[in-house]
Amino acid sequence: MKKILILLIGILIISCNQTKRKKQKEDIKSTTTIEKSENFDWLLGKWKRLNEEEGKETFENWNKIKETEYSGIGFTMQNGDTIKQEKIRLTKVNGKWNLIVKVPEGSESITFNGISHNENEFTCENKEIDFPNKIKYWKNGDRINAMVSGGEMKIPFEFEKLSD
Repeated sequence: MKKILILLIGILIISCNQTKRKKQKEDIKSTTTIEKSENFDWLLGKWKRLNEEEGKETFENWNKIKETEYSGIGFTMQNGDTIKQEKIRLTKVNGKWNLIVKVPEGSESITFNGISHNENEFTCENKEIDFPNKIKYWKNGDRINAMVSGGEMKIPFEFEKLSD
């Protein structure tokens, strides 16, 4: 009788461990799927701003560095000269996507912390500065849009992709 009881307890323990392992494998698979589908590849390429002031042209060029980092450069031209430029990085840190902006005249980069994102948009903010303190990008069909805002002031950007 003792042998049968020990055998049954052993079978019960083994079956519980197999169920636990199966659940762990499913959790790992689910997490991997989420990580792989979480990307902003819709940013990639060369973009031209459609709603720019007359006489100016604004562009953004985006590249993918790795699964958790995108690199961009934004610049505005007037009469053939670059009048404004910024380096932009979208990088995933501790599960959040942060936007890091560096302008040549600034001594340090400014980090906008990710507050929300999905497969078609992201929003980042930095409450320590006046303007802009919030930046949002989103996919809009075959275009991308952005909104920089702070307080009551909002500046919309609409970009179309340039052919390579």
